[in-house]
Amino acid sequence: MAHASSGATQASNSLPTAPTTLTLQQLNAASAAQFEALLTGIYEHSPWIVAAAHAHGPFAALAQLKYALASVVQSADVPAQLALLRAHPELAGKAMVDNTLTAESTLEQNTAGLTRCTEAEFQHIQQLNREYNARFEFPFILAVRGPRGTGLSKREIIATFERRLNGHPETERQEALRNVHRIAELRLNDRFGIHPVRGNEVWDQLESLAQFSEPEYAARNELTVTYLSDAHRACARHIQADMLQAGCDSVSIDAVGNVVGIYKGQHADARTLLTGSHYDTVRNAGKYDGRLGIYVPLACISALHRSSVRLPFALEVVAFAEEEGQRYSATFLGSGALCGRFDQAWLDQRDAAGISMREAMQEAGLDYNTIASLCRDASRYLAFVEVHIEQGPVLNSRNLPLGVVTSINASVRYQGAITGTASHAGTTPMNQRQDAATAVAELALFVERRAAADGDSVGTIGQCRVPNGSVNVVPGLCEFSLDVRAPTDAQRDAVERDIQRELAALCERRQVRYALRETMRASAAPSAPEWQQRWASAVSTLGLPVHCLPSGAGHDAMQMHQIMPQAMLFVRGENAGISHNPLESTTSDDIELAIHAFDQLLQQLGRHE
Repeated sequence: MAHASSGATQASNSLPTAPTTLTLQQLNAASAAQFEALLTGIYEHSPWIVAAAHAHGPFAALAQLKYALASVVQSADVPAQLALLRAHPELAGKAMVDNTLTAESTLEQNTAGLTRCTEAEFQHIQQLNREYNARFEFPFILAVRGPRGTGLSKREIIATFERRLNGHPETERQEALRNVHRIAELRLNDRFGIHPVRGNEVWDQLESLAQFSEPEYAARNELTVTYLSDAHRACARHIQADMLQAGCDSVSIDAVGNVVGIYKGQHADARTLLTGSHYDTVRNAGKYDGRLGIYVPLACISALHRSSVRLPFALEVVAFAEEEGQRYSATFLGSGALCGRFDQAWLDQRDAAGISMREAMQEAGLDYNTIASLCRDASRYLAFVEVHIEQGPVLNSRNLPLGVVTSINASVRYQGAITGTASHAGTTPMNQRQDAATAVAELALFVERRAAADGDSVGTIGQCRVPNGSVNVVPGLCEFSLDVRAPTDAQRDAVERDIQRELAALCERRQVRYALRETMRASAAPSAPEWQQRWASAVSTLGLPVHCLPSGAGHDAMQMHQIMPQAMLFVRGENAGISHNPLESTTSDDIELAIHAFDQLLQQLGRHE
């Protein structure tokens, strides 16, 4: 169904059963029948959802109402969910041609330009509709007004249609439902006259920052910004200008390329709340990883500046220059420098083009001799807080826009190899083989089972290679990687020990040998309890349930954890939470909620400082 995204949009088409602009006060005062009438059309031809949500009231915030409606659908059985999906019209389908779409659907399909398709576009969409319905037995549903609410292009819609046509039926049912909820969110925004102004502004700023990409990738419309490349330096200048525009009192680029903005407190000797995230990217990246954590606090500073408000503490926003380790074999260069953990030996590392880090810094005008002076005096700081896109599917699957991080997982990585005997695939009986590849396959299945049995632990064999493998040769060597992560060091160590025991046992049983080399080990970075609670209180103030979860990915907060308290807030990602991928996305509505949560954290802190 043609549907909408986020929030700076006009009111929906005529809705005779509801006021032009609805209020929560009116909704909470309504009887069950009135409640249903006021929200008719929010979920396409499915009044049972609104009727069931009435019992969850009264509602203190619109976000609470949105979550209650989504929860009704989430708890429904599969036949009811399928009936909801089948209540939606096809994109540019028969209902549009016959002019029998609902007013909401008409607005949404028109916003995306689907009522103005060329004949070729129309025929292509019709063919996709037929193939999709045949495969999934419900119509393709997409919130076509997009994450910003202003409409996806026809090119984006068709590309999404083609991609999702290849999905697994269960995965696609869940993705269709998530788009139904997004459609409902935008319809509610229209009904209540809600415009996520600051969320839209940050969304636009992140789009603007994404204009800078390295030439090879920019030519393919891909985003790649590695440390001290021309694109990276352009990003730094752009962020510097945005920090000044937001109202920071001073902005500078330090000796490793961090962009540092300071918004002064009420008193010169006030302590400082440190926040921020990184602006470098992986190759062919998304637009939100790291960068969201720079611009959310800037939105808060902008509001403080416009109102001429000073807090009892200073705010320091750092756009960390490097976190991803894409150009050099070193990570967290930006936050590591602030913790006194910049290794001078890194300066001699060379990139793929043979350029040393020292040379790259000289070219960028950075004084690497002063890096040691960047280490922060922890006694001058209250804590480090970081907002980050989740980079995973948990919040998305729970229909929650925000989550509170409990810990950044401990991790360990290995490179391994199993050696058996290469032999003829046709003449070696199955019970006389020493197959190295099947031994790794057996290990991979054990890693999957062991990690799944242990709460929030995860284990991955992400690389598996048979050197010089041949279709008719039993593999005599198989090289592999192993990555284990868990919320605590002890939990990680227990999983790691069990995997090593199983590896030894299966190699003995299969009469093969193994070698294992540790390549990385990082301790867990648990959130400081009082700061985790501050985030939880901020989320609760928005009318949302507080969901706590660990972070399986590494973040700059891991480094800052070594010298001061830290805590993180996660923001839901779209497209099942995918990250390190061009499909990484979030909505301006969710960004708006993150900004409000940051506002709440600042207000709480201001009352106690």
